[in-house]
Amino acid sequence: MEPSTEARVTVVLPCLDEAAALPGVLAAVPAGWLALVVDNGSTDGSVQLARRLGAQVVTAAPRGYGAAVHAGIEAAGTELVAVIDCDGSLDPAELTELAAVVSGGTADLVCGRRRPVERGTWPWHARAGNAALAWLIRRSTGTLVHDIAPVRVARRSDLLGLGLVDRRCGYPLETLLRASRSGWRIVEVEVSYRRRAGGRSKVSGTIRGTLRVLVDFTAVLRANRRAVGNGSRRAGRPATDPRQAPR
Repeated sequence: MEPSTEARVTVVLPCLDEAAALPGVLAAVPAGWLALVVDNGSTDGSVQLARRLGAQVVTAAPRGYGAAVHAGIEAAGTELVAVIDCDGSLDPAELTELAAVVSGGTADLVCGRRRPVERGTWPWHARAGNAALAWLIRRSTGTLVHDIAPVRVARRSDLLGLGLVDRRCGYPLETLLRASRSGWRIVEVEVSYRRRAGGRSKVSGTIRGTLRVLVDFTAVLRANRRAVGNGSRRAGRPATDPRQAPR
C-alpha cells in the first residue's frame, strides 16, 4: 500500500520490537499527519499492532537504524518528512513546531535538541559521547549543533538528494555533515526527552551499544574528512533555535 499524499507531513518511525510504546506514540502523531512505521525485524507483534492502530507499515532490510529511516523517507508520499524514535522517549506532538520552521522557510533541516524531563533518562556514557561528537561537528563544520538527536524534519526531496549511504547508527550524523557541506540552514529546537515506554534501548541502554554507535560515527567522520579533503565541503549556516533568533 502506497503512503497517502493527503497528509501534510509523514512521520517516519523506525521500529524494532516497540509494541509497548506504539499505542502512545501513534496516538501523539499530529492530526492529519501520516504515521509510517518502518519495521526492521520485529518479533513482538509490532507490525500487526501498528496496522491495527491505523499506521501504514513498510519493512526495511538489512537491520540498521539508517536502513529503516531511509526506507521510510523513500516510501513517504509528502513533501515534508519528520523522523522520530518509536520507543516513547520523544513526543511526536512536538514535531509540529519543527515542521513549521521548515515549511516557513526559516531552515532546511530542523533537528531536535533533547531536554531530559525525567531523572535517569539519558545514561552518562551516551550523553558524554553525544556531547563530544557535537563538539567535533561544531569545530569541523561551524554548524552549531549540540545534539545528534533522532529527531529531524526536512523536505523529502532534499534528504534523498543528499545521497546518504550509511545504513547503521551513523545515519543521523551523516545527515548533518552532508547537509552542512551542502550549505543547508540547520536549526535546533528543544524537544522533551523521557524514559522509553518499555524495554531497554538498543543503543544508549548499554555501554556496548554506545560504543557500537561511536564506531559507526567514527566511520562517518572519516568519510567526511575525505570528502572535505576533496574540496566538496561548503560552509553550513549556524544552527540556532528560531525562537531565540532576531526577527
